[in-house]
Amino acid sequence: MAPSSRPFWTVPPKRLAGAATIALLLGMAPLLSGTATASPTRPSPCSNDPTARLSTVPAPETVLGFPLGAGQERVVTNDEVRTYLGAVDSASARVVTGVMATSVLGQPLPYAVVSNERHVRPAALRKIADDVRDLRDPRRTSARTADRTAKDSPAIVWVTANVHGGEKSGTDAALKTLYELAAGLSCEVERRNENLVTIIVPTQNPDGRDATRRQNEFGFDMNRDWFARTQQETDGKLELLRRYPPQVFIDAHEMGGRQYFFPPNADPIHHEIAGEAVDWINRIGEANKAGFGFNGACDDSVTTECYFNYDTYDMFFMGYGDTVPTTGFGAAGMTYEKGSASAVADRVQQQFHTQWSTLGWAAANKREVLTGYFDIWTDALAQGRAGTLEPNEVVQPTNEVQFPVPDIKIRSYFLLPDRQLADVRQLVERLRRMDVEVYQVQKPTRVPTARVFGGRTATNVTVPKGAYWIPMDQPQKHWIQAIMGEDPYTPFPYFYDVSSWSNPLLMGVSTIYTGDNVRPKAELVRGISGGRGSLAWPWGSYTYPLDSAAAAEFTFRLLGRGVPLVRDLKTSRVAIPATKLSRTVDELAESFGVTLTPGGRPTGTSLALPDVGLFQGTGISTTSGSHGEARYVLGKRWGLDLTPVTTADINDNTEAFTGRTVLLVPDGSSATGGLTAAGQANLRDWIAQGHTYVGLRNEGTRVARAAGLTSTTEKTKPADYLVIGSHLRVDVDTDSPVALGRPAEDFEFNNSDPILNPSTTGTNVLSYPTGDTFWANGYTVGEDALKGTAAVVDEPTGAGRAVLFAFNPLFRAYNENGLHLVANALLYPAGASDARRSAEIDPARANAAAAPVTPDLGGGWRPITVEVAAADLPRAQAIVERFATDAQTSAKGTSAYVVIPNPQGLQVDEHPFAKDLVRALRDAKVPLRSVVG
Repeated sequence: MAPSSRPFWTVPPKRLAGAATIALLLGMAPLLSGTATASPTRPSPCSNDPTARLSTVPAPETVLGFPLGAGQERVVTNDEVRTYLGAVDSASARVVTGVMATSVLGQPLPYAVVSNERHVRPAALRKIADDVRDLRDPRRTSARTADRTAKDSPAIVWVTANVHGGEKSGTDAALKTLYELAAGLSCEVERRNENLVTIIVPTQNPDGRDATRRQNEFGFDMNRDWFARTQQETDGKLELLRRYPPQVFIDAHEMGGRQYFFPPNADPIHHEIAGEAVDWINRIGEANKAGFGFNGACDDSVTTECYFNYDTYDMFFMGYGDTVPTTGFGAAGMTYEKGSASAVADRVQQQFHTQWSTLGWAAANKREVLTGYFDIWTDALAQGRAGTLEPNEVVQPTNEVQFPVPDIKIRSYFLLPDRQLADVRQLVERLRRMDVEVYQVQKPTRVPTARVFGGRTATNVTVPKGAYWIPMDQPQKHWIQAIMGEDPYTPFPYFYDVSSWSNPLLMGVSTIYTGDNVRPKAELVRGISGGRGSLAWPWGSYTYPLDSAAAAEFTFRLLGRGVPLVRDLKTSRVAIPATKLSRTVDELAESFGVTLTPGGRPTGTSLALPDVGLFQGTGISTTSGSHGEARYVLGKRWGLDLTPVTTADINDNTEAFTGRTVLLVPDGSSATGGLTAAGQANLRDWIAQGHTYVGLRNEGTRVARAAGLTSTTEKTKPADYLVIGSHLRVDVDTDSPVALGRPAEDFEFNNSDPILNPSTTGTNVLSYPTGDTFWANGYTVGEDALKGTAAVVDEPTGAGRAVLFAFNPLFRAYNENGLHLVANALLYPAGASDARRSAEIDPARANAAAAPVTPDLGGGWRPITVEVAAADLPRAQAIVERFATDAQTSAKGTSAYVVIPNPQGLQVDEHPFAKDLVRALRDAKVPLRSVVG
């Protein structure tokens, strides 16, 4: 099964043994300004003076005009980052630099590789990376070879910063770390450079840094983008990680206040994270404590310029800059957070102290780390062969596992080719680009017992030829389960992100898994399949099913090129005239995984490129959320020209509004979008002329309701209602054009979205089942409130319609089945005017418009919800009132719930007081049953 040549593997770290030496701890003392040594060569022996440095390597103040850390008064700019990297590269034989990606606005994302002069020579650096990658595959690397690598090779450590553009101090500290490694002559520097190759990425988000904005130019939080790799900055970084796989990975951030966080982490920790990595992370935490300086540990009397652990920052969701390096690469992936209210000098110096201490620990323990690194992959192979999953564990001393991993075996996943094949192939490519081995089945295979995604089981399932097989007995077993798993099996109910990201569910592709030891006849996939298989007659066509997000993107790209297309509204197949199939179009189809099948003369309904207006009026944030997701998906990926439409444009009936064929209203905070009665009438008239309104989540559905476009109303959520970024089964009205190409049962993602009572005046395209087929994964409480409610509604008005999504189908651009539904809404076929649905408001819709507006407590995200025992509510309430005066309380059964509005839709790691509130509750010994932010 192992490839014959070295794959482009990523490497993770393994168990470390022993405490740091006294010399290491001394080496963690802060390096400030010091004496420069004239000689350009390294003296031998090394110096015991921690301030001894090469004079030929420029100090930060020489290039930037100011020091980094102590004495620093402002942060560096992107231009200064690049200038200083170039200056150090030119002057130091220990440094080589490169560019890992380009930002949305075209800025380079530079990196530096620093080690001793021998290690950074091109041939030596390639060998180090190859040897470390080989540790990741015990099938081709013997224990003796692994031991030799651990003894002779340096470990690879990454120092990254500024994935959130406004969190800037980690960048400056990374440049200071670079200088010390490039110029230092001390024995501590020599030890680090001898035992480590350090990859320094000063900024992961230069556009956000320029704008002092958390998100990138498309409004994406790139610390949620790691598994999906939708953003070009993330994608380039992951390719560099595959080139230089880490054993230790630092992701430097900022938070509110004047304190500092470094691990040990808060719970939950994903069960597939190897125990060795958790051990290293916790021991690095001890080294950071020793090297932190300033005011030491935070306590009741020390509350600023101090550190804390075991709080706020978990390791659960597979989109973070700590979980993915840890699970996908086997590294000790760590988030470091410095309070942004501190002075610049303190912020940078503290970030430098933790970076320097971490490097010191890794250097002192590098042989143990590399040995353990090999063990991680050896264990993964053994677990995969046995079909065993890692158990759930907790790291916080006061917590206990509340939800264990079930006692099941998983030896194989199968992606079935019966539908959504292009998205299946995109998932295969996503897995392969994380070094997962995927095979295509060459002969039908019987699986005696299978689990079908959605909580069902089956026996004697025949896996057909063409299916994709993902065996678990391979080194990336941990990553496969973390990304493919039907449920993440949270051990402890604390969340500040989502509780499900199962890739088959996100894509809605047909998937089974089994603990049976099946070995189908299969071939290793080495590239994506698709494109033309055989020739059509010149008068004929090439057809493909428009049943997936990938096929939808291909369709829009063809329409943008002027290729004429027709769609069969019964089968959802699209036909391309054979004469229009150029080599470029064929290659484009292959890149999307779309198979083109020869057919007869093109017949069907013509498809036209929609002219989309993107609403950016009252209540809409244009720098984050679904507005940015729309700019990215519809604009960049689908190539559509998006015209901004304001509240005034609709109220005044301007050309910017009336000239569009589609209006997309993203999620936001306003129930009316600021539309006047005249504006609402204008909107109804415009739709009645044959146009399409697409409304997303809160604001998108509420603006439509206020304008008299829907009879749906919002159902009040129960007191204990918690649906934390989970997947649920939905029934699909396959007769609706919005659902063309979807199966009769599908899955959709719900993140505490509004609950819509069914429409009586339109089509309920997606609905949550009422009976035994209702199913949810992730962490959900009170989810039965969704039964029988609508997730997508198609409301006709005249010749047009409003298509309303209760959820955000564009969520992070990785909700592929939602993307497909949006594409269908944009390509909705023109129809005759429906006399029953004129531009006048009928009674059911008028009643819905007049209904009280449900408070939007979560903004574009979720409110903060704290669950305690009912008897503890008075104490909890008293503490909450120190932070917020608008909290709402309720009780159900033995639990009480405190809900704190979050109108800006901030997540816990960016919220001004959420983490302090949780700490205050814990300090007051209030037992927390769950915390959701």
